[in-house]
Amino acid sequence: MCQDCGCSITDHDHHHDHDHSHDHSHDSSSHQAAHETLAHNPQLNDSKTISVIKKILDKNDQEASHNRAHFDNHKVLGINLMSSPGSGKTTLLEHMKDLCEFNYAVVEGDLETSKDADRLTAKGIKAVQIQTGSACHLDAFMVHKGLHDIPLDDLDVCFVENVGNLVCPASYDVGTHLNIVLVSVPEGEDKIIKYPVMFRTADLILITKTDLLPYFDFDIEKEKIEARKLKPNVDILEVSTKDEKSLQAVVDWINFKRKMR
Repeated sequence: MCQDCGCSITDHDHHHDHDHSHDHSHDSSSHQAAHETLAHNPQLNDSKTISVIKKILDKNDQEASHNRAHFDNHKVLGINLMSSPGSGKTTLLEHMKDLCEFNYAVVEGDLETSKDADRLTAKGIKAVQIQTGSACHLDAFMVHKGLHDIPLDDLDVCFVENVGNLVCPASYDVGTHLNIVLVSVPEGEDKIIKYPVMFRTADLILITKTDLLPYFDFDIEKEKIEARKLKPNVDILEVSTKDEKSLQAVVDWINFKRKMR
């Protein structure tokens, strides 16, 4: 599944000192996403590759359950932020800081550098950087490592800002409760139909950089229709960092989900 985007399929044994006695079973979407990815990549559809992918995802899902248990035990809502590069994930997190009534921190994923984590830290947001090297997504083990440096006792929400990529992150459950997927106006109006697996996993879709609509051929209502063909009940919000009301709507959505838990 990752051969086309530079991420090697390698099975790793992960050893932890903590107790794994809790229940790992949960209804993960990662296997479904993987099956859909395989269906669209016939060259990967051989028994050896499928066996390796299934083994990796099984281990990942176990660790994802462990991460979710951490969040649940601390009454923290975990949210996975996913998008292509440059759609505004870090900028959104920066601008939310002054609007939130809840405390949040971020596990930040990028191939290299700590620039995004540094930006968040400068805003007074606790952020832990995970550098993935060649991996085009975060997995549950990487997120678990980041959580060791996150003060969950002091938080209401923990964001996982995934690597900028509309393909592989959709297939890896990282242990969060909700998925928010961003798509920006400058990206064009074909991303939802081109990357259905990603948008089918979304609990909330944010159409960002809407202040640029006058300069791009982007039909928001058409994109909403395409998104709801994939997932009829998905929530969709239009966002511009220049419009505080649109940012407040995102904060209110998260706060509602937090209080519903």
